[in-house]
Amino acid sequence: MALNEVSLIGNLGRDPEIRFTQAGRKVANFSVATTEKWTDKDTGEVKERTEWHRVVIFAEGLAGVVEQYVKKGSRVFLRGKLRTRKWQGQDGKDNYTTEVVLEGFSAKP
Repeated sequence: MALNEVSLIGNLGRDPEIRFTQAGRKVANFSVATTEKWTDKDTGEVKERTEWHRVVIFAEGLAGVVEQYVKKGSRVFLRGKLRTRKWQGQDGKDNYTTEVVLEGFSAKP
């Protein structure tokens, strides 16, 4: 058995981008920032690190909710799966993007 699940609490860096598939289904794309804070043991200085996560929502109903209510700066809690996509750049080189993907509910176990 394998588990691929990601849970994030963070803030949107910009307004969500809403697109439509060739079949006319709504898809939402946005980036979420998560910030980790800690105190440096040697200096006592508070430090922080921010990570950016690309999010894609294929669940049409949820994409509609995001379109209507979620804006830049909104704090969100989301749960999805990591998926890495391969694509070719204009220079012909292979590029990879890892995203947190939220899809519709499935009856599969």
